[in-house]
Amino acid sequence: MIDIHTHLLPGVDDGSPNVEVSVRVLTTMGQEGVSVLVCTPHLRATEAARIDETHHATVFSTLVEHAPQRPKLLRGYEIMLDAPGTDLRPAHLHLGGSSAVLVEFPRMQVPVGAARELLRLRLSGVVPVLAHPERYVGCTIEMVEEWRGVGAVIQTDAAVLLGSGSMSLLARRLLERGLVDCLASDNHGDHRSLAHAERWLLEIGATEQARLLTHVNAERMLTGQPVLPVSPVPALDRGVLGRLRDLLLGRARPSRRPGARRA
Repeated sequence: MIDIHTHLLPGVDDGSPNVEVSVRVLTTMGQEGVSVLVCTPHLRATEAARIDETHHATVFSTLVEHAPQRPKLLRGYEIMLDAPGTDLRPAHLHLGGSSAVLVEFPRMQVPVGAARELLRLRLSGVVPVLAHPERYVGCTIEMVEEWRGVGAVIQTDAAVLLGSGSMSLLARRLLERGLVDCLASDNHGDHRSLAHAERWLLEIGATEQARLLTHVNAERMLTGQPVLPVSPVPALDRGVLGRLRDLLLGRARPSRRPGARRA
């Protein structure tokens, strides 16, 4: 697996507070099968031109020195599009030095002119990778279709897929429509991981989708290639989804006696 969205560069944003936490998370991820991971601390687009790149590079070097050999670590940013028209072409802003740049909308809302700004970025020569569309208030399937149509890549947070709220419902609907290009953990020094989502996809028989969503398309972005289309993931009813969630998260439901009523 390849994880393109994490906040494991220690002490620079609201993610991992120190090297020890980052190393612990990276060790677990490596054991789960993550081979490449991109550290993407938060950055406002309006601050991109004056970011202290030397400091971040030093912190990254320290993390690499203490981290396990697997996963391989790369650098990038999650850039909030807090003002239209910002130049995001400098390579150090991109994911692993590729042409892909991870972006998010401000205040967890869809801004006016969102599609226009994503198109502007694409025409400037970068590939905008929109983080977690399921989290934005007012986001619809039709909007995501439009954003993909202007050249954006859609990244959904893996952990939300197994949830039960409105964000989880939208994320699964996007998968069912084939509108998600890749998954990422968005780990902030916690337990979020690609592993549960990959296992969930394999459990429902979406083997090819799992391969594309957790490895192939991320690898293609990092090497300057266009992502491949992901076939729609079969829809699941709530009961099956709940049983799968319990299975993957290790929660065993108590058995009921024959004929016993549900509470």
